[in-house]
Amino acid sequence: MNITLNFEWIEAVMLASVRIVAFVAVAPPFSYNGFPLRIKGMLAIGLALAVSPRVTPDYVASGTAEYIGALLLEIVVGGVLGFLVMLVFAAVQSAGNLIDMFGGFQMAQAFDPQAMLNGAQFTRLYHMTALALLFASGGYQLLFGGLFRTFDAIPLGAGLDLAWSADAITNGIGQTLLAAVQIAGPLIVVLFLADAGLGLLTRVAPALNAFALGFPLKIFLTLTLGSIAFIALPRVVSALTGQAVTQLIGVK
Repeated sequence: MNITLNFEWIEAVMLASVRIVAFVAVAPPFSYNGFPLRIKGMLAIGLALAVSPRVTPDYVASGTAEYIGALLLEIVVGGVLGFLVMLVFAAVQSAGNLIDMFGGFQMAQAFDPQAMLNGAQFTRLYHMTALALLFASGGYQLLFGGLFRTFDAIPLGAGLDLAWSADAITNGIGQTLLAAVQIAGPLIVVLFLADAGLGLLTRVAPALNAFALGFPLKIFLTLTLGSIAFIALPRVVSALTGQAVTQLIGVK
């Protein structure tokens, strides 16, 4: 029995799987260490097989050296795309970090080896909630859809435009900081006004030692108003998912 192998198809699928593996290793929610590496690899191979009808017809086989270079380029492309998605969703984590810092929870920070982040309660709570909402709302499917479209904009082995990558990363960092302030801004303003009010009360009545009440008051305000801000996270994650898909579709 003779078995004929289509080496061009195999090479194209391998290149596609390398890009997807690099993307899954960096982009949330797939980068969470709670998912075994075996599952991530199987997911990447399955997605590469699913996208093979789109990438294999135009692929032309190359030599060994060129193919190794194409593999390295696909790792870079997948990593950059995953990093852009990670920047978008880092806004939720940064918002939780701001709430911890202004609310007095920063002293209780700890390292989470699963999420690979160092933060206090609200940082980890917002991060885990964003991951759960991505799976519950089907946002991960939109991310995969955006990733599949990158194969049309960036053929296998083509590489990224460095100028576009630098500009996208710079804009992504700025948008992350802006989104974090927008998410945590109302609560930060309330906590700042509480500090200002305690300062004025101390000036009026120095013997009262109003700052001794500052920590429990800020913790109470953070827990009360933080729960209200927590309700808005589904809409925030939905908007961030759309922004991440737009970043993926606009690759060059």
